[in-house]
Amino acid sequence: YDEKRVTLIMALLYFLGIFVGMLIPIQTSVNSRLSQYTRSSFYASTVSFGVGTVCLIILNLIINPHMLTPHFFTEQTFNYHWFVGGLLGVCFLTGNLLLLPRLGAALTVVITVAGQIMMGVVIDTLGLFGASQQPFTFFKAVGIVLLLIGILLMNQIPKDKLLHQSHSNLYIWLIIGFIFGCAPPIQTTINSALAKEVHSSFFASLVSFTIGTIALLILTLIFHRSLKIHQTHPDFGHIKPIYFVGGILGMAFVTSNVILMPFLGAALTTIVGMLGQMLMGVIIDHFGLLGTPKNRITLRKCIGLSCIAIGIILLRLF
Repeated sequence: YDEKRVTLIMALLYFLGIFVGMLIPIQTSVNSRLSQYTRSSFYASTVSFGVGTVCLIILNLIINPHMLTPHFFTEQTFNYHWFVGGLLGVCFLTGNLLLLPRLGAALTVVITVAGQIMMGVVIDTLGLFGASQQPFTFFKAVGIVLLLIGILLMNQIPKDKLLHQSHSNLYIWLIIGFIFGCAPPIQTTINSALAKEVHSSFFASLVSFTIGTIALLILTLIFHRSLKIHQTHPDFGHIKPIYFVGGILGMAFVTSNVILMPFLGAALTTIVGMLGQMLMGVIIDHFGLLGTPKNRITLRKCIGLSCIAIGIILLRLF
């Protein structure tokens, strides 16, 4: 009976990880549309983070009202767990903004995902940032190789993108992209450690979002120098309330990762979320959802998803 219960709980955790991962492409689409009205990707992200922060404040007022009092904060020992998680989220977001015009979407996804997988495995193997230590096995190595193959199959990289760049510049940006990709697993692990300290995943997410919002606001003021949101756009018409829900979706993703981390570890939490993102990406492309052109699912993508699924199984069971 206990084994069945544990199996059911683990299945629910995997489902949660995949589900919240599927929210990220929707969040990206919504934030992209919002950026048309803010005239700045940084400002759109600031608004998104701000909405998530407000929602988390409301949730914590309901669930943890004692944590939003001066007395609670005076009893805390403020270490790097309070500040680094939110800053790493901003670093990853900023990194993608730098990489996209230089590497293209497919190569940016591949190199940052490779960084996420490798850093997740390193965190679990060495027990970094307070994570539970897990042995590295031959089957896990095979699982990682299958994951990387699957991701390459899911994201076809145009040859002209590689040919039109000098090798030195390409290698430099690939290394930078890999480093940026290491940020999300570290962020999840640190946020999870903070949640363990304060005994609340929702409060840890609030801290991360608050720090991220402040950092993004500073970046917006430096690079954009305006906090004006235009009410209309010549192509998209009047701004709609739905363009502000990106922060809620991001809040759900970050908070769920904090919850999943102690049970799945850094690598699996990262990988299950990425599987959800890719599944939703395939669905959006296949049906032409969210205003995107139709791009039918191919045998190549099916094989890629299969490789990723097998890789996850090997990482989980061995």
